[in-house]
Amino acid sequence: MKRREFFRNGSIAAVGATILNPFSALANIAAPYAKADKGKAKNVIFMVSDGMSTGTLNMADMYLNRKYGKSSNWMNLYRQNRAQRALMDTASASSLVTDSAASSSAWGGGFRVNNGALNVGPNGEAHKPILQKFKAAGKAVGCVTTVPITHATPAGFCVSVSSRDDQSKIAELYLPLKFDVMMGGGNDYFSAAKRKDGRDMYQQFSSDGYTIIKNRSEMMSLTAGKPVLGVFADDGLPYTLDRNHDTDLQNSVPTLAEMTKTAIALMNTNKTGFALQVEGGKVDWAAHGNDIGGLIYDQAAFDEAIGVVIDFAEKDGNTLVIITTDHGNSNPGLFYNDLANKDFDNIQNFKHTNEWLLARLRKDDTASRVIEQMEAVQNIVITTSEANALLKYFNTVEEGGLYNGANLPLRKLADIQQKYTSVGWGAMEHSADYVELTMFGAGSSQLRPFMKNTELHNFMLHTTGVQGAV
Repeated sequence: MKRREFFRNGSIAAVGATILNPFSALANIAAPYAKADKGKAKNVIFMVSDGMSTGTLNMADMYLNRKYGKSSNWMNLYRQNRAQRALMDTASASSLVTDSAASSSAWGGGFRVNNGALNVGPNGEAHKPILQKFKAAGKAVGCVTTVPITHATPAGFCVSVSSRDDQSKIAELYLPLKFDVMMGGGNDYFSAAKRKDGRDMYQQFSSDGYTIIKNRSEMMSLTAGKPVLGVFADDGLPYTLDRNHDTDLQNSVPTLAEMTKTAIALMNTNKTGFALQVEGGKVDWAAHGNDIGGLIYDQAAFDEAIGVVIDFAEKDGNTLVIITTDHGNSNPGLFYNDLANKDFDNIQNFKHTNEWLLARLRKDDTASRVIEQMEAVQNIVITTSEANALLKYFNTVEEGGLYNGANLPLRKLADIQQKYTSVGWGAMEHSADYVELTMFGAGSSQLRPFMKNTELHNFMLHTTGVQGAV
């Protein structure tokens, strides 16, 4: 009897400890890393649709099927049984719900860190990021993204710094690394006119041998040789949906697929191989804003980049492709009603995102003007009471929210839209969901059905035969 009580009480104590500190069990799991066969891959391309909940992947595939009669490239890998598939746990050292900095650091440094940190552990220990390891092994390395190149996800592969928010410092830390390709947004952190300290980072990068490019045409004319810094917007790049209906943006800002194709072409000249991170960062921003047009079209743009990468990897035969997300966000989904198909298909008629639309409304607008604008921009005819409810927010409510510097009533508009799109949202924040993890190409057969995010660090190193595993 006493023996049984001992084991029963011991089990209760263990459960109690986990309840009191729910992060500790996840932060210190001693699971072995996934061992890939050494030397199977010459190149690694790591693709991140930032903040992609499962519903986002599903709806983008349905959108492409219904508009173009084709599957998404990502889902096609599943449908045709051409890739390995797993689920991945995304927790950070400090929370069951990770942020992008901690998640990218898990991949980049091989350890879980607190939310907000980049490859700096809870006790201040710095972990060497994986692109530095690949660079030291002689490979060409780089990142391309639709948000600032100094943002959390690319930075997690590149640098160690205590706070993701110090993007000006991150820009400085990039300088001596001499990475081969860095492209995205972020002029605010490189321009002397934008930085608080007035430091001209463009000049310093140029003096250190980089080619600086600031528009699509300059990117398309690049030739291999010097390292490249490409910055195409002050902050994040424009949403794909907005770019699609703006000729000036189409001419000046490259797509993620174009940046990806350019980066591969530039780095594939390296005889030792290359490692490239590709991020669809505006997927996360759209999810935070519950912006269905922004979400679907940017996920589709990310999928176009997948097509570029898979095409290269198939022909090359020596490339490991990893496709995943760092965490879910807002958990959107298409929900049933009698008009669900018709409502969802109307997203094909959207000309602009919610953010674009709201930025052009004013608190002194009439309800009739709001109705007119909604119909013109998104083919949705809202009621007078709905228009007045939206206008009320411009007068009385400060919504705030991540990536909502203009303080627009994004959630209110999403709530109104649900009646007309049949798309609902769980929240405006990250979620703790296990996420999709897909591998294709050299070394991918070693993927296990369930992975811890930190395991990918050693998986990439072992697959390429590079030293420095943790």
